[in-house]
Amino acid sequence: MKEVIAGTAGHIDHGKTALVKALTGIDADRLEEEKRRGITIDIGFAHLQLTPSLRVGFIDVPGHERFVKNMLAGVGGIDLVLFVVAADESIKPQTREHFEICRLLAIPRGIVVLTKADLVDSDILELVRLEVDEFVKGSFLDGAPVVAVSSTTGAGLDELRSALERVAGEVPKKGGQQPFRLPIDRAFSMKGFGTVVTGTLISGSVTKEQEVQVHPAGRKLRVRGIQVYGAPAERALAGQRTALNLADVETSELTRGMVLAEPGRFRDTVRIDVSLELLASARPLKHRAPVHFHAGAAEIEAEIRLPAGSGALKPGSENFARLVLREPTLLLPGDRFIIRMFSPVVTIGGGAVIDGAPPRRLDAARLDILSKGSLDDRVALLIRESKFGASATELAARLGRAESEIEAAAKSARRAGRWLVDAEWFQAARQRIVGRVRDFHKSNPLLPGIARQDLRGKDLADCPAMVFDALLADRKELTAEGDTVRFTTHRTALKQDEEAARGAIEKAFEEAGLAAPGVEEVLAKSGVETARARSLLQMLIREKRLVRVSVDLVFHGSAISKLRGLFESHRGERLNVTTFKDWTGISRKYAIPLLEYLDREKVTRRDGDDRLVL
Repeated sequence: MKEVIAGTAGHIDHGKTALVKALTGIDADRLEEEKRRGITIDIGFAHLQLTPSLRVGFIDVPGHERFVKNMLAGVGGIDLVLFVVAADESIKPQTREHFEICRLLAIPRGIVVLTKADLVDSDILELVRLEVDEFVKGSFLDGAPVVAVSSTTGAGLDELRSALERVAGEVPKKGGQQPFRLPIDRAFSMKGFGTVVTGTLISGSVTKEQEVQVHPAGRKLRVRGIQVYGAPAERALAGQRTALNLADVETSELTRGMVLAEPGRFRDTVRIDVSLELLASARPLKHRAPVHFHAGAAEIEAEIRLPAGSGALKPGSENFARLVLREPTLLLPGDRFIIRMFSPVVTIGGGAVIDGAPPRRLDAARLDILSKGSLDDRVALLIRESKFGASATELAARLGRAESEIEAAAKSARRAGRWLVDAEWFQAARQRIVGRVRDFHKSNPLLPGIARQDLRGKDLADCPAMVFDALLADRKELTAEGDTVRFTTHRTALKQDEEAARGAIEKAFEEAGLAAPGVEEVLAKSGVETARARSLLQMLIREKRLVRVSVDLVFHGSAISKLRGLFESHRGERLNVTTFKDWTGISRKYAIPLLEYLDREKVTRRDGDDRLVL
């Protein structure tokens, strides 16, 4: 079934609520004060099963100037507007303000409804029709159906239903694959159920028992129950008026303007880069001007930041800007907003969010790509701006798109699993790595390769492991062996004097047995300079011909093998340092380090001052 949300807009007492009741049979005025005063103070809701395959949800908004902020809380998620003008009064101040709000929020379509048609004669009705045609000329309502009705007599309602069916048929299907988001426009407690929130599900879907996260509070809550248009449901879809019964939360903890979303997917923001249009009726808007910011059901105080050198934003003009919000909220690219003057509080402009996580500097060229470029261009830009790239999940949250869309759009990126990296950066990083390995081999010809940690260097120290692995695996030029990286073609080839020195070093340790000589002493007598001798020592240790027991003690592998054999014959026995010295004939200088080595190798296990041979 297709779900469409229609909103009302128009001046106070022009018959918006009466029209909704005449169409649906539901009185959208729910507050006692509204019924007593005969005006709509807060947003109200109703629905109509227009055809077996089409259901229309109505959001009835207040028209009085004092309640425009409540009107803004309801109009954000609508697909079409019933633009109401009373035939006996024609266009009034809030008619104009509501019209500008609908236009700034980019509501794409609507129907002009001339209410109270029974109160005027045909000539007056035709005059009002002409005034309205002139008023909406060149706007989204230019060419829209204009229907005269009387909510009292029912005249024109059938024609309005037909027009509503036709216009609703033009509404595209909602993006069910998009991430779940539900701006909260009401939070209340219901006896027997507890905390309930309502809102228009603007993207994705939600099911019973699903976990959701509150923004900006951050709490994760369980959905205990769901109602769609007042009827219990297992699942709510994008485009539906939805009520969620939430577990383990007090009503006082949730307020209008908060947003429910998938847990862990989105980040709140207090800085947004936007495309901002200033109404022709407004005063010039200066840099750092305070405003009231409205998006979804949220109202937040904010400050305008304009591009350097641009001067004040002129009435009727449009430019990029940054909004610094006093409180965090959840906003995604494409979300529409309204700004109202701080004092007096009147609507002065609006526009669309371009970036909810902007860099320090407001860059018009960058924003031009993010606002007008293809999804491919936007994904490429955000990947390029991320030092080591980003995951498809992170980019999907940043752009408010499905991960599959991000994957398809990242045509130019290099991939490391689901991690996306800028191709130029990848190539440059790869060349730096190859250069470092080449320089290492040149400086250390006797070593098999460079340690991975040293190869990362400072510039790649925080690089994700999968990206670093992809850099190493990109070509067969490099080979990674454990913690060492080398050129695939690299082989250690010893010179004649190095071969002799290597033999001398090994022989010195082999002849010493367990009474190992000092390392520096052996290297000094090797016949080559200390740096090369040390490399030869490391080579023998890697080949396990020598065994390093501590920083200063190295033994020949044969001596350690004989020691292990000795302990095999004493398995299950207990010994102390004195016993060990008696078994081996060595001094305490060697006994303590060797016993600690045997503990590490799990040949022995320490138990107080004794050890057990395992």
